[in-house]
Amino acid sequence: MALAGAAVCPIAAIAQQPKQVARIGFIVTRSIDSLEARATLGAFRQGLREHGYIDGQNVLVEVRAADSKIERFPALASELVGLNVDVIVASNSVAGRATQRATSTIPIVVPIMGDAVGDGLVASLAKPGGNITGLTFIGPQLVPKRLALLKEALPKASEVVALWQPAAFSEHTMTKMMKEAEAAAQTLGLHLQPVAVPGPDDLEQAFSTIAKNRTDALFVLPSTMLFAERRRIIDLAANLQLPVISMSKEFVEVGGLMSYGADITDFVRRSASYVDKILKGAKPADLPVEQPTKYELVLNLKTAKALDIDISATLLARADEVIE
Repeated sequence: MALAGAAVCPIAAIAQQPKQVARIGFIVTRSIDSLEARATLGAFRQGLREHGYIDGQNVLVEVRAADSKIERFPALASELVGLNVDVIVASNSVAGRATQRATSTIPIVVPIMGDAVGDGLVASLAKPGGNITGLTFIGPQLVPKRLALLKEALPKASEVVALWQPAAFSEHTMTKMMKEAEAAAQTLGLHLQPVAVPGPDDLEQAFSTIAKNRTDALFVLPSTMLFAERRRIIDLAANLQLPVISMSKEFVEVGGLMSYGADITDFVRRSASYVDKILKGAKPADLPVEQPTKYELVLNLKTAKALDIDISATLLARADEVIE
């Protein structure tokens, strides 16, 4: 009996040891070889390195790409759940909701949440309460502020098209965001014309609709899909000589006029700290959702000149970054 016990104990001890190589599932929106996916994964791997993890050495990152088709998120989430990964990083709110439906036990980190509470991802920012945590860029809540900046940049504007994706967030969040946008526009003396874009294939038709009416500016509402299609949006808007105001500097970098929001690429890097804590035993329910501490106003003077827009010195002085 003693010999049998001696033989069993080492095996039991080994079984109780933590795995040496953790597996992290990561869901990206675009194709795996796209510039956006490479930038996202690069930021995440940088964050991992800052915490002592090297992909392929002491962690393995299992990447699944939706190829710009958000309807693929549920299948990708289920696939990662089937692999029994240690944690899943769902890159945005839509991917997060799909992963939430796929598992209630595997920890989930969402680096870029819009309205985390309104979308039902967490119970509260301070106490998430379930198997999801991460960071929120508070995109929907900043819509009125962006409209105010639009009016400041374009004081003569009166007709503004709001480009939006109906399924970008939950129905609750989308309804609230659109109501706040319309209320803010009315206060600013703007007439907001919502133009829905359900998916990438609907962009051309959306701009055909926009071209039929007088429009002074294009206001892009927060959306994973619209963010992914930003270059097409900017090109289509340029054909109509429309200035574009958006949530992130990535739009401005490819020709948009102005953006106001948090640095969402850096959010992905910072999400690695949540992964680190979870791999060390922390539970998502106990890890507060991080909110932005800084918002950036970015202006593109080259675009302003091309559209014959005179940006005031006051607005220029407040800009965090000016592209010339």
